[in-house]
Amino acid sequence: MATPTKTAGLALAIIGAAVAAHAQTTGFAASVAPTDTTPVTRVVPDSPGQLSLSYAPIVKSAAPAVVNIYTARVDRSGASSMTDFMRQFYGAGPAQPRVQQSLGSGVVVAADGLIITNNHVVAGADQILVALADRREYPAKLVFADARLDLALLRVDTRGAALPVIRMGDSDRAEVGDVTIAIGNPFGVGQTVTTGIVSAIARTGIGVSDWQFFIQTDAAINPGNSGGALLDSQGRLMGINTAIFSRTGGSNGIGFAIPSKMVRVFLAAADKGKLVSGWIGVEGEPLTTESARLNGLDRPGGLLVTAVVPGSPGAAAGIRIGDVLRTVDGKEVADGGQLRYSLATEGVGRALDVVLMRGGREQRVAVTLAAPPETPARQVTPLTGKSILSGVTVANLSPAYAQELGAGLPESGVVVVQILGQAPAARLGFLKPGDLIEAVGGQPVGTVADVIARAAAGATSLRFSRSGQRAECGLTANGQFGCRTA
Repeated sequence: MATPTKTAGLALAIIGAAVAAHAQTTGFAASVAPTDTTPVTRVVPDSPGQLSLSYAPIVKSAAPAVVNIYTARVDRSGASSMTDFMRQFYGAGPAQPRVQQSLGSGVVVAADGLIITNNHVVAGADQILVALADRREYPAKLVFADARLDLALLRVDTRGAALPVIRMGDSDRAEVGDVTIAIGNPFGVGQTVTTGIVSAIARTGIGVSDWQFFIQTDAAINPGNSGGALLDSQGRLMGINTAIFSRTGGSNGIGFAIPSKMVRVFLAAADKGKLVSGWIGVEGEPLTTESARLNGLDRPGGLLVTAVVPGSPGAAAGIRIGDVLRTVDGKEVADGGQLRYSLATEGVGRALDVVLMRGGREQRVAVTLAAPPETPARQVTPLTGKSILSGVTVANLSPAYAQELGAGLPESGVVVVQILGQAPAARLGFLKPGDLIEAVGGQPVGTVADVIARAAAGATSLRFSRSGQRAECGLTANGQFGCRTA
């Protein structure tokens, strides 16, 4: 089965998803030009002359603001197994650190030297070099990065020289069938331009970003295009190219870009040093054909509310369990990923217009976004002793911590955040960071305190869930360790 392939290694971490580096983290959003909202004129070609029109003027205008990014990282983990063998056999000296190099693309968003790229292009880099289309080169510093969005902000010192800047577009205005132009540095061959159309919007569940909301295009995107620009027919930035869907690692006409509206959110987060998405305290699941029929709908479409946090903005607006959320601020809500995108791209304190179905009748409510609370405290705790969880670090989930981890986790429960290499869970391979602990030693647990108490008793069994799938692991009657789906 085909799987999403990063054009460079994507560095996602359970802890510390938002990374701020260097002191200058103020005013980034204000330094970027306002979004260009001039409507696109959509005309179907109706003559051979129109088919011979060229995108060259658009490319000449936008291409100078798309840069090549070269990174170097010193690998201090040691040499390869063959080098180890040679060193031991011939008595050679210690292994020398190796330099790993990679490449990608970026987009200049401010003339004073701010550049947007993918987080996975620069993650872990010791040195970053930016090369402009006119062959100017600048060393770059990482200013801010967020692995959940797979975006990073770089700054170069231009010594007063103004860099060419991309025009920002509004990705919410993109429609399937619109012309797209992708500019990047595929395979390190130099700046390359490809064209296509918007194949789909609001793609979720792709698995290349925890926010899981992308513009899909058939413009050819290959390794090295990561961080490059996806433009509309007027040369405005619609998205940052981030991944391809491929069996071979080459372009098969299915590429994904992070919407420009999310880039705006990222720049605002860089100003604050942390990404905080709006929260309404509502959880749900996509409608099925049967649940749609029970709710008086002739087809699936919307999010069935399964939980509402007491005292949350959703509760204050009157949203109830069993309601079906249809639209948020005019945008259709088909699943949890689309709801998270709608909330993430609006600021805390913003009032959103929500259309819902209740008892077969449409209702409209206003919900004011709030910052997610961290209740209960996360209480990150490494477990010791002789239980099945020895060497495992767990924490309490809260709306704030679940958002910080960015893995589509629920807003309550106990989550695994780390597993030591010698822990039973690591050696036997049955537990992973992000798993939710539901029971220890046959007893249900809801907090870290519960887990500590059960582990202290030397528990030898465990029930947990992973992406909605439950499993039970422990010692069987004959003393053997085993797992089964629950």
